[in-house]
Amino acid sequence: MQEAEDFEDVIEADLYNTQLSAALLITGAEASRVLRSERRNQTRNYLCRPQLQPDPRTHTPWQALFNSRNDRGFITTMGFDIETFELIVWSGFGTLWLSRPIPRADATTHGEPRPGGRSLDAWGALGLVLHYLNSTMPEISLQQIFALVPTTVSWYITFGLQILLETLRALPDAAIQWPMHGVEFQDDCDLIIACHPCLDGAFASIDGLNLPTQTSDDPDLENATYNGWLSEHYISSVIVFSPRGECVIIAANFNAPGSWHDSCVAQPIYDKLQNETPDGFYLVANTAFPRGAVEIEGRIMASIKSGQRLCSTDDEIEERFAYDRELLSFRQTAEWGMRSIQGSFGWLRMPLQINDKDARGDLLEICFRLHNLCTWRIGYNEIEKVYMPKWRKTLDGEEIWNQFEEMVFGDQRQKDCVSRFHVHPEYQN
Repeated sequence: MQEAEDFEDVIEADLYNTQLSAALLITGAEASRVLRSERRNQTRNYLCRPQLQPDPRTHTPWQALFNSRNDRGFITTMGFDIETFELIVWSGFGTLWLSRPIPRADATTHGEPRPGGRSLDAWGALGLVLHYLNSTMPEISLQQIFALVPTTVSWYITFGLQILLETLRALPDAAIQWPMHGVEFQDDCDLIIACHPCLDGAFASIDGLNLPTQTSDDPDLENATYNGWLSEHYISSVIVFSPRGECVIIAANFNAPGSWHDSCVAQPIYDKLQNETPDGFYLVANTAFPRGAVEIEGRIMASIKSGQRLCSTDDEIEERFAYDRELLSFRQTAEWGMRSIQGSFGWLRMPLQINDKDARGDLLEICFRLHNLCTWRIGYNEIEKVYMPKWRKTLDGEEIWNQFEEMVFGDQRQKDCVSRFHVHPEYQN
């Protein structure tokens, strides 16, 4: 009997010790979790609801901006005036925002949308997306402006970009469209000839654009995006700019690996030049841009390369110089267009995500279409703000800008500071 009682005591003691050990382990694990959380909180760069305005739909910095209805404020922060902002909302963005459920990892996407339960209305959602695209601000700033917690910011931006692209694809002013008929090519050419009489047949300019991207852990992808000339990782694009508006994009092949040569990226545009462009019309490029195979010979023109010698008569050299100067001048429109895109969409200055090719391509398409929409609807971009003042920095530049058509040819040549660096004439009698 005594032995049975002693055995029960031993079992109870073992059970007690086991429970005590388990309790100590659980308590220790919880204490460790709390300590790790506290340490992480000291370095986490996001805000929670107690640090934000209580209601995202009232008394937030975004609401103050939106209710001001000030064009300057809208253009400064989002790149569009009020009229164009409203156009995007009423052209489909608002309907898509209200009629579709927002994709979430913790919920099904097949349920009915609940727009009344969302922190932002359609105007706020578009404002969030445009703030995101037009600046390099961290997400913590977006949280403060729109009074949203981090997960909501991420969900809304991802969904907002998707429906914005769908909206832009249906907007005529955001279209990226190659000229359809000979009349359209001639109209573009006439715009160029009005400023550059020698460029008969030119209808647009073309150039390549390299945007920085993240470095991939995948060796094949890392090698594909590495540009040996620039010693960095890039995503490559080739863009064609029309003289209509202020450098409207009429063709673009984008989201190509940075290691590709421009001639590979430009293949779809070469095809358009060969199959969809009337004879006698050509693009203007810089001297480094590849001009394609023999099938499109003469369809891409560039100025004379640096150091190239001209052996001809006086009249022929002067004629070539005049043509070359106008090629150089008009080719600058491609640079203007590139700078306008990068200047308007600050997010393109940040390394693009490398692991989601489709999302990266959608982001680039959105920026290019928004550029066209801004050009047609507002007529304002970085060209006027950045480049035009450069011409007026000196007395000679001011005279050329304001009185070029009244200057005699000798004065124009005397004040030319470009062409002498590109060619070396040799006159023949």
